[in-house]
Amino acid sequence: MAALLRKGLAELLGTLLFVFTIIGAINAQTYAPLVIGFALMVFVYATGHISGGHLNPAVSFGAWIRGAINAKEFVVYVVAQLVGGALGAILSMDIWPTPTSGMKLEIIPAFIAELVFTFALVFVVLNTATSKDHPTNSFYGLAIGTTVFIGAATVGGISGGSFNPAVAFGLSVGGQFQWAYIWLYVLAPLIGAAIAAYAFRVLNPHDLAKTKAK
Repeated sequence: MAALLRKGLAELLGTLLFVFTIIGAINAQTYAPLVIGFALMVFVYATGHISGGHLNPAVSFGAWIRGAINAKEFVVYVVAQLVGGALGAILSMDIWPTPTSGMKLEIIPAFIAELVFTFALVFVVLNTATSKDHPTNSFYGLAIGTTVFIGAATVGGISGGSFNPAVAFGLSVGGQFQWAYIWLYVLAPLIGAAIAAYAFRVLNPHDLAKTKAK
């Protein structure tokens, strides 16, 4: 239980810092996608040895389907990530002004953007951070952060570039996103994560065999 609580706390702190940084980057309006990608990279590296550095319910969902975490860990991770996202947004309100209205979306383009790049993110996470083929690699954080940078730079103007229900929850608390779209920021990433997890399982049957043999 103590180990699981440490993992949950790492996810909470990492997500808090990530959401706080995102809101700061949005307000600075300078190289925001790059700042966000680098922020995710460093916080993944900071928490990866404790919890795996998910910082994202969609990543945790994909990891659960893949078999990297169990159901109890999944629930603890998601709760911690959502709490961390909300706290990061609340903390940001003491520094930056709260928007009067959140980003307005066109549903179909935004849904596709969130689904596709969450798929890309989770696919990269599973293949770089959980694959048994390179268990001691040091590049996973860079690959994950770069994926988010690419996604934010590509479709940030379409969907906000969340790819993360905890980030979307935090930005809804902070006013950057509208609560009316929260379903999109949950559903599209979870679908993308599930597809990525099953793609990993299909493409890496040898990896799954190694996991079962442990």
